[in-house]
Amino acid sequence: MKKIIFTCGIIGGLISVGWYIFSAQVFKLNMSMHEALFFGYASMVLAFSLIFVGVKNYRDNYDSGVISFGKALKIALLITLVASTVYVGVWLIDYYFFTPDSLAKYAASVLAGLKASHTSQASIDKQMAELNDTIKMYRNPFYNALLTYREIVPVGVVMSLIAALILKKNKPEPFPVNA
Repeated sequence: MKKIIFTCGIIGGLISVGWYIFSAQVFKLNMSMHEALFFGYASMVLAFSLIFVGVKNYRDNYDSGVISFGKALKIALLITLVASTVYVGVWLIDYYFFTPDSLAKYAASVLAGLKASHTSQASIDKQMAELNDTIKMYRNPFYNALLTYREIVPVGVVMSLIAALILKKNKPEPFPVNA
């Protein structure tokens, strides 16, 4: 079970960060924040499709074709944990060593968007104060990791629940023998 969890989790984690690395190199911020978020979450869904692979592999090869909802959910959530940890680890390395100004650039794009939409100055000030508080929190690696887990884990939990529901398979009931 550990081999399946780590294999699917690591590959899933690499898929989830693959989009980030690819887009950073190819697009060089030439896409809108909405497009980046869409493709980022789409890559997470793709990455977490390995949950289905892992649970089905375990069910078919190690559990005689039978798996309870609870066992399937446990395997799925452990794959989610491994994949999410890879995602968070890559983000922390990238953020602290390669792009420490990424949130300042994000804040500038948010500010430009708010001004372009003719938002009131009071609303702009409030939203920018909240964003600046978040940027301060990101300076602490512990909070940075927690906030980054908050991005990816919910997607994995939803995919885990779906996989466990779809792939659960109880022992077949024996046919009664009528004499």
